[in-house]
Parts: sequence; structure tokens; C-alpha cells
Amino acid sequence: MSILGNEVRRVEDPRMLTDGGTYVADIPVEGAAHVVFVRSPIAHAHLLSVETSEARSMPGVVEVVTGADLDLAHRPPMMGDAAMSRPLLATGKVRFVGEPIAAVVAETVVQATDAAEAVWADYDPLPAVVDAESAADGPKLFDDAESNVAIAFPPVAELDFSGCDAVVTHRIVNSKIYASPIEGRVAAAAWADDGRLTCWSSTQGAHSAQGAICGALGLEPSQVRVIIPDVGGGFGTKAAPSAEECLLGWLARRVGRPVRWTETRTESLQALGHSRAQFQTVTLGGTADGRITHYHLDMLADAGAYPAVGALLPTFTGLMAPGNYDIENVVWSATAVATNTAPVQAFRGAGRPEATAAIERAVDLFAAEIDMDPAEVRRRNFLAPDAFPLTTPTGAAYDSGDYRSTLEAALEAADYDGLRAEQAARRERGDRQLLGIGLASYVEVTSPMGPVCTETGSLELRSDGSVLARTGATPFGQGHVTTLSMVVADTLGIDMDQIEMIHGDTDEIPSSDITGGSRTAQIAGSALFNASEKLIEAARPLAADLLEAAPADVVLDSETGQFHVVGTPARTAGWADVAGAADQPLFVENDFEQHGPTFPFGTHLAVVEVDTGTGKVRLERLVAVDDAGTLLNPLLAHGQIHGGLAAGAAQALIEEVRYDPDGNLLTSNFADYGVISTTELPSFELFESVTPTPLNPLGAKGIGESGTVGATPAVQNAVVDALSHLGIRHLDMPTSPERVWSAMESVS
Repeated sequence: MSILGNEVRRVEDPRMLTDGGTYVADIPVEGAAHVVFVRSPIAHAHLLSVETSEARSMPGVVEVVTGADLDLAHRPPMMGDAAMSRPLLATGKVRFVGEPIAAVVAETVVQATDAAEAVWADYDPLPAVVDAESAADGPKLFDDAESNVAIAFPPVAELDFSGCDAVVTHRIVNSKIYASPIEGRVAAAAWADDGRLTCWSSTQGAHSAQGAICGALGLEPSQVRVIIPDVGGGFGTKAAPSAEECLLGWLARRVGRPVRWTETRTESLQALGHSRAQFQTVTLGGTADGRITHYHLDMLADAGAYPAVGALLPTFTGLMAPGNYDIENVVWSATAVATNTAPVQAFRGAGRPEATAAIERAVDLFAAEIDMDPAEVRRRNFLAPDAFPLTTPTGAAYDSGDYRSTLEAALEAADYDGLRAEQAARRERGDRQLLGIGLASYVEVTSPMGPVCTETGSLELRSDGSVLARTGATPFGQGHVTTLSMVVADTLGIDMDQIEMIHGDTDEIPSSDITGGSRTAQIAGSALFNASEKLIEAARPLAADLLEAAPADVVLDSETGQFHVVGTPARTAGWADVAGAADQPLFVENDFEQHGPTFPFGTHLAVVEVDTGTGKVRLERLVAVDDAGTLLNPLLAHGQIHGGLAAGAAQALIEEVRYDPDGNLLTSNFADYGVISTTELPSFELFESVTPTPLNPLGAKGIGESGTVGATPAVQNAVVDALSHLGIRHLDMPTSPERVWSAMESVS
């Protein structure tokens, strides 16, 4: 019986729950010294000098280096003005609180920390540019840049809304948040006698980490080995090693011994990078009977002090601007600016949640404008199921979808009509606890958005019939070893405990992409599926010899893992028999190519209660109907949805990174940054829809980000809906008690 599609518990968990995981901090690196970074306490200043003499004389100190000691190239931005490149240690200027200005290497962490406190710098403060909306015309962060604009994307055309019966325009803030990985950034580096550098990294892809380190240190890939053990969460912010991590190899060479570094939580909140941070202006127009005909999304993206992926994310938002809807006229425009805040990174959805948040708020605003139920507006504008495949006005090549079905399923599961009746009754009674119902129908793009998505997978048949599998995917909590082992076991007809999975090592894996964009099941899974089929074909001649038959007459029974002659199942040869008949171990490799990304979709419905006496919002229900194509393991898919829903609700309700006007981080620890917990969340109500993609042999789409994409606007819409009868049309995130109370006071 096939195990794919069944709820299989994670094979990783017994090790995690007994011996525990093996993270970078657990790796024994003999003779390693410890690195602590000295960080700027000022957001924007000329860095006149850094005094290190006292620190150098302290016990256990091996070395203290500043930017003036480095002979390394700056890190250029991924997109935008090359003048905004980042040094590995600040030189000339500091541009955000937490930027490293020096590195202390000592025998112990305590000694390095003490010495770091003895390093002092002479700063000439400059005005801080904290507000992205005034950054373009503010004091320049980079002297050689024309302005603080990293890159601008003008609209491809100007839309004429004059023929619309109704037009809504609104400014929407997609708030700045922090990924909150359980494990922060951790890294180690050691040089071998043969001149090769080994780096242990808590990142999301071994070869991307290798490329970043090589680029920073001026090395060839053959000179650098990257090993990624267990990773305690990444969410996009660990897609590549940071400046601090890239510097470790240089420091190890400088001091002639291995070095290691583990950041503190405050360092992580200051400098890992933040996410989202878009200021959006939505303009949406249509007919009085609910048809949307025109949509313009304009974005201002806060890219932080050193624009990198943060300047790229608006292109993903623009690509997905029209969402699930059949809107004839859609354009987007964007400007990304540098500010004196931590660089903006990708986070769980990376630009796509921002697109959904914009269009789903715009649809609710439009529904209020024409006095139509928001569910009905969505019904009247969904793309039809028979329209696929199609290309949207913004260039997204949607593969498959049935958007209305997930809306109707969510409405039925939640008893939408009953909720509306209860809402009306509470309003009529003047209840203190107002009820709000929020919808968000979403479509998102998964796997990298280029024309071809690739990943490697290989299998080696061992003498006992077990299989050594290698994958380019890098797990960081998703259960990938389980899912990928299921694919191999199901295809070969062997037990999962007969499979050993290797990942995250550039010496073991010939190539890899990052684990990101919900790509693993569909791309890495398909690579191992095809490799499994190749192994069957490679084994067929050997099985045929054992069975004294022609190879064309031999088949594998994937239920039992036994080869037999067609029509004669009584006589068989198993994988161990095949391995024993081979002159050398059977090895197959497959580089799977998926031509185009996939587009999961769904509808989320949130129910909130708002206390009119305090402004407090309580999330009572969150119903999620998600379609990620074929689910290889529903249990793990549901786990990913649960995590995404929590992250999405967190942004809508409580989480927000905040700076003061001088660029000081006000949310520098978990006492000030309100990470959501189970006490703020209900039990989620999950329902499945299955629309397989034709783009890969498994029919799988991504699931890792879908919860985040839909939950945020669903919860935000619910809060606004609770207050709509008071004349409140919009609330920005997070919908904190203070913000809700202020909105109610403004209309009282």
C-alpha cells in the first residue's frame, strides 16, 4: 500500500527528543576561539576612530580587528545602487544600531564579551533616517549615491479610473516584523592543513552559503566546504550567511586557529534583519454591481541600512498583485529606500504576503464602498477554474486553481450566515464584545520565480538493500527527511528505516538551492522520485539475470519491493539480491527541472471579538481551507499550515518592530517584542482542497508559507469588520488595544 498521502510521523523526532539535535553550537571544533562583535550604539554617524588597545591587553584576548584591518570586498546589493554596498565591518560610517564595528577573538565567550565592552569608538553623529516615507529626501546614508532611493520601478502604464462606478484609495502599512527563530545566527570556521576552509553554518542552503563566503573572502568554491547541521528555524532570514558569518573564515586565518560565534537574542533583534516593512497605496475601481476592473498597487519598501533582498521583494509583491481575481487592468509601482534601520530580509512568503494583504484589504474597502458583502465581491471576481493555465496582467503564469471552491468551503465550515446574524444581534443589543468576521482569499507563488526551478537528488544502493539518499534540500524544522524518505520508500517499495538521508554538505552534495519559497516537496521531492525511477531501471537488468528473464519482462512491485517477471509473481528478487549481484554499488543521480513555479491558493476566515471597553482583540476562530496540490504527508502539511497561521495572526494582532526617531531599537528583546504564544491563539480549523499541479510528477505545490499569506489579512479584516458599523474603514497592523481604542475614540 502506498504511504504517500498518509499521515506519517516524523522520523526525525526520536533523535530530537532523546539525544537532541546537533546544531552548530554543538559541533566540537578543537581549539576554537570565540568571537564577539562590537556593535554601534548609534544609528547614523561618521565613524572617526575605533580604540582597541585596552581590549587587546585583557585576559584571554587573541585578537581585535576593525574595518581598517580588512582587505575584503564590500557586499554589493542584490538589486539597486552599487554605492550602497555593505562592508563586513563598518568603515567611515555606521548606518544602524547594531552594525558591527569590530570583532574580538578570545579564548572564551566571557573573555571576548568583557573585552568587547572595553572597545570604544569616536562617533560624529548624523541625523537618522528612520521614516521610510521621508527617506528619499532625507540626509544621505551613502555619500556616493544620488539619494536614499535604492531602486525604483515605475508603473508600466497609467490606469484611467474615470469610467469606474466606484473607486477606493487607501494607504496601508504592512508592518515591520522579526522572524523570531529559536536558534539565532551561529557559525564556526576552521582552516585545514591542505588550505581548505570548513564553515559550519546555520543557514538555509549549503551552496548558497558557500557562494557568499567565497565572494566575501575571494576564494574558489573548491577551497570552501560548508556544513549545515540541524537548524533551529530560518523562515527566509537565514537564506544566506550574514556579514558576521562571512568574516569568520578571515578571522580564523588571521589568528591561525578555528573560531566560532553565537549571537545573543538582542544582537539577533538588532542585526539579523527585519521583514515586511511596506507602505502601500491601493487604488481599486469597478462597477456598482461588484465587478473589479482596475487596480493600481504602489509600494514604498523600507530596505533598511544596506538594501539587499529588501529592495528585491517589491517585485514579488507586484507579480502577485491581482491575487485570485480576474481584473483586466492591473499595474504596480515601487520604490525601495535605505533607512537607518536593520537591513530588511525575506520572511515566510517574502513579498507575496504583502501582495495578498494589499488586495484583500482593497477588496474589503471596495465592498464597503458599494455596500456589498465582502464574500459576494470575491465570488464575482475570482478567476474561473477553466481559465487555467493563464498569465495574469502582471506576468504570473498560474498553473491551476479553483478559487471559489475554497471560499465556499470556508464559509460553510464557519457558518458564515450564522456569524453574520450573531454579529448583527450583538450590535443591536449594544454588547461590549463586538464580533468581527474577516475573509482573505489568496494565491501565492512557490519555488523560485525564474523560468526553471532545479534541485539535485541521488540514490546509492547498499549491499544490504538499504539506500543512501542525498538531497540538495536543507531542512530547518519542516520534516523534510520524513517527506523525502516517503517519496523514495514509496517508489522503491522499501521501508523508510532502510533509507539514510544526507543533506547540507557541499562535499556530499554536488549542488543545491536554498530551502525557501516552499520548494522542497515539489522540487527536491521530484528529484528523488525521478532518481528512484532511475534506480529501478538500473536494477532491472540485474534482477532479470537473477530471474533468468529478459529485462523488458521484469517489473518492480512497489508494494513489496520485489522484482518479478510479468505474470509470474511467485519468484522474486529483492533489493538486497540486486545489490549482491552488482559488481559495484548502484548509483543514480537526477537534476530535476520544473519549468515554472506553482501557485497554491486558499481562503482563510477569521472570527474576532473586540472589547469596546479596552480595545483588546481576541482571535476566537481561524478557519483555513488550503490547496497545495497533492499532499505527500498531510500531517506535516498541517503542521506547516499551523505555523503559518500563527505567524500571520501574530503580525495582524501584536508583533511589530519599532524604532524611536533617533534610530534606537525599542523592541530589542522578547519582553518588548511581543512574540505570539498559544494563549493568544485558538485551535485552528483546517480543511483541504486538492488541485494537483501539472508541472511536476508528484502534483505537489508548496505549503510552507500559505498560512502566513492568508491569515494576516483575514485577521486584520476581521478586526476592521468588527468596528465597521462605527464608521471605521481601516486599521493598520498590528491591531493592538491602543490602536483599536484610538480608532474608536476618533469616531465617538
